[in-house]
Amino acid sequence: MGRKWNNIKEKKASKDANTSRIYAKFGVEIYVAAKKGEPDPEANRALKVVLERAKTYNVPKAIIDRALEKAKGSSEETYSELRYEGFGPNGSMVIVDALTNNVNRTAAAVRAVFNKNGGNMGVNGSVAYMFDATAVIGLTGKTVDEAIEILIEADVDVRDVVEEEDAVIVYADPEQFHAIQEAFKNAGVTEFTVAELTMIPQTYVTLEEDSQAQFEKMIDLLEDSEDVQQVYHNVELED
Repeated sequence: MGRKWNNIKEKKASKDANTSRIYAKFGVEIYVAAKKGEPDPEANRALKVVLERAKTYNVPKAIIDRALEKAKGSSEETYSELRYEGFGPNGSMVIVDALTNNVNRTAAAVRAVFNKNGGNMGVNGSVAYMFDATAVIGLTGKTVDEAIEILIEADVDVRDVVEEEDAVIVYADPEQFHAIQEAFKNAGVTEFTVAELTMIPQTYVTLEEDSQAQFEKMIDLLEDSEDVQQVYHNVELED
């Protein structure tokens, strides 16, 4: 199940422009999660997940605080949660999750990226059934055996515990996200290298060099879209 999650995260935040864009996306996500319930992470599990994810991307406290204050205030700005599914070359599949205050703008932008880069949009459900919703938690300072022992003692069920890029990565059902973190925090872990709720493909495909270059361009453009929060796909990209 390995995906080298630390490297994936670092690639997303590798450029200054991407870093600032990631921070802006987190600002929106924090605001939306806080508006759904209490702006207190201890009383709002969705907000707590977003804040834990934000920590692993080193989102500045000022951005987090600004989003929370906006949610506490009188702002009535509303966002729609959208999921788009589509296809690329050679059986490649893509899921795009967005938060937007302008549905027409977002739909047109996502469709244009697919159409101009060798892809095409699918209907709802045409791709998602080939992915598994998954919690991914990464940490250092523990071995795989130690991590498994901690999880067993805490009576937390997981799918897999592996070593990837000098970190221990835990894969589990999304419902176990908080339980996994609490188990490790109680065992002395203070920071996580990865804290994600993601969609992992059940199978991967590889692309020829030209197709991969076009596919990577499409993914980059989707991730750069201001309304897109996450992009998932089933292509085994070469470094």
